[in-house]
Amino acid sequence: MSSSKIITVVIALAIGIAFGLVYGWVIEPVEYTDVTPDVLRADYRADYVLMTAEAYQTDFDADAAARRIAQLGSQPPAEIVSSALTYANLNGFTQDEIHALQTLLTAMQTYQPEDNLNP
Repeated sequence: MSSSKIITVVIALAIGIAFGLVYGWVIEPVEYTDVTPDVLRADYRADYVLMTAEAYQTDFDADAAARRIAQLGSQPPAEIVSSALTYANLNGFTQDEIHALQTLLTAMQTYQPEDNLNP
């Protein structure tokens, strides 16, 4: 293969990559909608767990809280709440928010799912 053909191929590749990047990042970027909570950043995960903790303080429904937390991943609910509590302590959450997370953590540590099996 001659050097002029190699240069032509390299230039064509460079132009194709440039157009692909412009199209993918500027013209038609990916927009995420209706995604599950397990793809959230750590700060949003902590906020999600905090909202669950605040809901738990209202209704004391451990089953509903565990179902909400289970959407954040395959880890046990107590582990997810513990991670959120650690994040809250390190990032200046209020004492009321930390107390709500601690209450939820205690509930998730002692949580036993109800068996809804019908004979």
